[in-house]
Amino acid sequence: MLIVALPGEARLAGRLARLLRCGWSELRLHRFPDGETLVRIDAPVMGRCVVLAGSLNQPDGKTLPLLFAADAARELGASRVGLVAPYLAYMRQDHRFNAGEAVTSRSYARLLSASLDFLVTVDPHLHRWRNLGDIYPIRTQAVAAAPMIARWLRSHVDHPLVIGPDQESGQWVAEVARLTDAPWTVLGKTRLGDRDVQVTLADGGPWPGKTPVLLDDIISTGQTLVAAATALTQAGMAAPLCIGVHALFDSGALQRLQDAGVTRVVTCDTISHTSNAIRLAPLLARAVLAVSHHSTQGKPP
Repeated sequence: MLIVALPGEARLAGRLARLLRCGWSELRLHRFPDGETLVRIDAPVMGRCVVLAGSLNQPDGKTLPLLFAADAARELGASRVGLVAPYLAYMRQDHRFNAGEAVTSRSYARLLSASLDFLVTVDPHLHRWRNLGDIYPIRTQAVAAAPMIARWLRSHVDHPLVIGPDQESGQWVAEVARLTDAPWTVLGKTRLGDRDVQVTLADGGPWPGKTPVLLDDIISTGQTLVAAATALTQAGMAAPLCIGVHALFDSGALQRLQDAGVTRVVTCDTISHTSNAIRLAPLLARAVLAVSHHSTQGKPP
């Protein structure tokens, strides 16, 4: 097996390589004056399972080099080509809301699947899709961050109350709470626009002595968590801390959360950010072993 780090992802590739006891190499990129890109894999790939590693935040600039690398690996004799993308892009547009719109989650799945044998990601944004298999015809493994989040909570927060920002988060929040042996609840959310949400506290407790912990899968603008934190403090609860899986963070998100009274913001390391405190590489490595093994079934060695 060979791990190939997509640009800026050497840390992820190195951690996976150590856990999987295999080699790793960076993907070399050269950009020509006309805007075209040349990619080069600086390690032999003949007969090896090649695993491209890198999150797909800001995906438009990352996807084409990824596809070039996958195609190059296959042409150079790789036995299989897979992708570890801790954050998987284009999952939120899962319905044609207006005439003429692309269902980009399905379009992106077709694009990646044409070049890959398997895919590993973390907590993809599944709403109308039941699972990744609904749109990805290749082998997929969706790693759940809940066990590592629960481990961090047990070590760092006394008497947590686990809170989801909306009804969609209920099942996930309940699992983190179960693993932490903590109470949980979810808030009511109405989205008024891309950057405007209204949050209500349906269950006010009582929760004496509990530390509110807001959980969300994606922190982008931070507006949902800002509204949630405001609703909690207005209800007389202690200032919350926030935990997110994917740290997308626009330029003002972290400051908005701090201004809303959030005591700390913690994220998993699916996307590199100063808030990263929860490492998921061990879970990703196990998933790579499982899915790459299954992807060989029915294929020559």
